[in-house]
Amino acid sequence: MREIRELDTVELILEAQGVLDAIRGPERVVDAGTLRALQQSGNYAVGFFDEGRMVGASVAFFGEPSSRSMHSHITALLPEFRGRGWGRELKEHQRQWALSRGVGNVTWTFDPLIARNAHFFLTVLGAKVTGYAVNQYGIFGGGDAGDESDRLDVKWALADIAKHPQNGDVVETLSIPRDVEQMRREDPAEAHSWRMKLRREMAVLTNRGLKIGGFEADRGYMFVAK
Repeated sequence: MREIRELDTVELILEAQGVLDAIRGPERVVDAGTLRALQQSGNYAVGFFDEGRMVGASVAFFGEPSSRSMHSHITALLPEFRGRGWGRELKEHQRQWALSRGVGNVTWTFDPLIARNAHFFLTVLGAKVTGYAVNQYGIFGGGDAGDESDRLDVKWALADIAKHPQNGDVVETLSIPRDVEQMRREDPAEAHSWRMKLRREMAVLTNRGLKIGGFEADRGYMFVAK
């Protein structure tokens, strides 16, 4: 049996910290004290349970009052529980929680080289890319494995899900590796080369007045006219 529960006890907070540490490696995403403070001040902090075991977590906090937005700091499942549609369940729970509190948009960032996230966020959820940030968090371990942490900024308009672009509207495409995470383990230099290549080509295309309209595994990022 699966369930999503608020992290409303110290024990659950510590369990969630352990789950997130297991997902992200040596670089801690959020410590237990901060997680507890976010939960107690009314922000979104939940665990995803399968048969009583916490296998994922999601943390988001409110943005500026006038923006009616939340920023999703992390939403993740342990690797062995991915590919089952549970990530979508967790994000849909976040969506309904936000809508019930008058929030219209959820924002977050993600590594543009990770194809599974690009597909999930842009194609499955229908979020829109709003910007590209170079080395947003500096160089650290975690998911970037010591490389520079370029990120795409996205906005998920909860009542206006973005539609997949029509073929006739796609002006350019930009491919990425199918599994950069494995590449980082086996050939970090090649992974860094991809980081620099993607950064350059993103800049060229956006300077031409194009924007990312979607993502497909075989084609990569699909650019459309603004």
